Amino acid sequence: MKIAILLAACVSLAFAQISFAADESAATKGPVYHVVSLKFKEGTTPDQIKAVEEAFRQLKTKIPGVLTLHWGTNISAEKRNKGFTHCFVLTFGSEKDRDAYLVDPAHKAFGQLAGPHLEDVFVIDFVAED
Repeated sequence: MKIAILLAACVSLAFAQISFAADESAATKGPVYHVVSLKFKEGTTPDQIKAVEEAFRQLKTKIPGVLTLHWGTNISAEKRNKGFTHCFVLTFGSEKDRDAYLVDPAHKAFGQLAGPHLEDVFVIDFVAED
């Protein structure tokens, strides 16, 4: 009797773990969108901003796994940008591709170039849902 209860508990636990794993993998299916918003320090010159823009744009050609890269400057009439002026949206085929991008030497070099000019950075990643 005790063995049957123990066996039933183990089977239930195994099914619960399988179900949880399936839910986790479903959450990461589809492209991963990596959204980066930049707020420049006061006094950053237009030439310095242009250099950061160009360096970010070049990441698509330097790092495998970046499927798309779109960017622009804020044009919202809502006035809720909190000082963030630039937004870059990258698309990756998977979280694995996004993770490789994060540690890529070209990404790290971009950080070294941009860092001294940035007051703040906002990053959010998501998998789109219908």
